[in-house]
Amino acid sequence: MTTNSIRGYAKTTEIAAEARVGLERLCNTSKPGGITEAPSSRGIERIEARFVGQGFEPHRHDTYALGLTLTGVQTFHYRGASRFSMPGNIIVLHPDEVHDGAAGTERGLSYRMLYLPPERLLETSEKIRSLPFVANPVVSDESFRLCLAEALCELECSLEDLQLDDLIGRFFESLDRHSENRPRPSSAVASSAVMLCRDFLRENCDRLVSSSELEAISGLDRFMLARQFRQVLGTSPHRYLLMRRLQKAKSFLSKESKLAEVAAMTGFADQAHFTRHFKKTFGMTPGRWIQLTSMAN
Repeated sequence: MTTNSIRGYAKTTEIAAEARVGLERLCNTSKPGGITEAPSSRGIERIEARFVGQGFEPHRHDTYALGLTLTGVQTFHYRGASRFSMPGNIIVLHPDEVHDGAAGTERGLSYRMLYLPPERLLETSEKIRSLPFVANPVVSDESFRLCLAEALCELECSLEDLQLDDLIGRFFESLDRHSENRPRPSSAVASSAVMLCRDFLRENCDRLVSSSELEAISGLDRFMLARQFRQVLGTSPHRYLLMRRLQKAKSFLSKESKLAEVAAMTGFADQAHFTRHFKKTFGMTPGRWIQLTSMAN
């Protein structure tokens, strides 16, 4: 085993132990509150968040949100109930499910989260008609925890290709293991149509896209396409397009662009329109996001 491999294994073990027993070496109360973002890898985002009190207002992602609670008590509302996650627990939030986030005690909270686009799961095996749905959003599973710990242990670095291939496969196995619905094979035609539309939406995320354009690309009527798109990718075409625009906006915000300029560059009507959608998606205003990410740097 190389020195780098040994160092990476040690770091993974450390963060897994951190998550299991709440040690305060990686994410402790001496660190300033804020959000640290890792480099994106194939659209997979990773963050570390530290805060006291209410962190995020109700919002939703078009990805799976997979996280490890490190210190404190993580509280959130999800699917009509209050949830609690302690150090060592895994959090699994399904795409397009509304949730919030807060520290459950005055001690504050730290956690790391990975946002996994559903299309990454399609790379692991047969095309699937329905995504794995984990009903209980707070899970205890040692192999799942170690997989997440490996993915989240070094936020300053991008994930390597071979490592990422392995992690995605293990994520699918973990989600499938805890899922209430076993993913079923999907028709090649439906999956292919959804992927064509997905690629088109990515390439045209800076403008409005019409249903007739997607009908022409997919060969499906707009209602069938909406159903197939949601089954394969966990969200609607409209929501997927909106999220790509907001992700692009976040990259502009990190470059200290003015909010009105970011709104215009990403196809929103004005700054107020952009701010409303940003808050509904990420649980905070763009200004608050800038503040938290700059605090962490």
